[in-house]
Formats: sequence, C-alpha cells, structure tokens
Amino acid sequence: MLFRSSALNASAFAGALLAALIVAAPASSFAQTGPFANLEGAWAGSGTILTNDGRSERIRCRAEYFVSPSGSNLDQQLRCASPGYRFDVNSGLVRQPNGEILGRWTETNRNATGSVSARERGDVIEALITGPSFTANMTLATRGDGQTVEIVPNGSEIRSVSVELHRE
Repeated sequence: MLFRSSALNASAFAGALLAALIVAAPASSFAQTGPFANLEGAWAGSGTILTNDGRSERIRCRAEYFVSPSGSNLDQQLRCASPGYRFDVNSGLVRQPNGEILGRWTETNRNATGSVSARERGDVIEALITGPSFTANMTLATRGDGQTVEIVPNGSEIRSVSVELHRE
C-alpha cells in the first residue's frame, strides 16, 4: 500500500490534490461572475498515483464545491480513497484583486494544514502547494464539465498524480 509508510507523503498528496481541485475554475468564468462560478456542486472521478519505484495505484475522488454569491470565494469538501489510503480535506480559497488565488487547506484525519498559491497561464492554472515539510507543483485544465489535474510532489516517494473529475 502506497501511503502507510509515511504520514508526510499522505499529507503531501492530500494537499496537492486538494489544491488542484479547488483552483480548477475555467478561465472564461473569471470575466463574468468570479473565478469559481462554474465549480458549484458535486464532482467525482478517478486517477492514478505513480511512485518513484514504479508502483501505481488507482484513486477515486468526490468533491463538493460551495461558491460565494460573488463567485470569488470557494469552500470545498474533498474525499479520496484508494485500496490503501483514505483522506478528507476541507479548504477555502479567495481570488485576490491582482488575479492571484490564495487559500488554506486542512486534512482532517491527520490534522495537517497548508497553503495554496496559484496563477492562470492562458488555459492552464499553475499552483504551488505547501504543507508541513513538503511542496508540490500542479498544472490543471478545466473544459466544460471535466477537470484534468497533474501533480508532481517534491521530496516524496510519489512521482506524480493524475486525476480526471466530471460534474455529477
């Protein structure tokens, strides 16, 4: 099982995946009603975790997004599980007037917390996720009712994480 060996790896993965999912608003939604307007509601999907030693494990995720009336604030509840791991993450993000997306996350099973900072680069959002003793880089794209997320943690046994979610 991938995550039993290290709570740090689990927190790094949870924080990175959380960040990816909460900043996944399409660029076109920023102009009208705020950056998170198109995320409201329930999303679900699956993906793959790859480790540095070549192992892989399938993961399934469900997310519920709660968007403020202005569309600039987002609260999220995220639950993901694989055969060897389960986590629950709560988060909150705000798009700043300068366009930067900033926020905090908490993984409730391990009482781990961290921060997110992100920027749009055309159709792609690039983010840095930080937590206790780790960082992760993330890129993502949202197209219609689908989100594709790629995460590369630094200093972890995990090489990469890929997840695809679809609106329920």
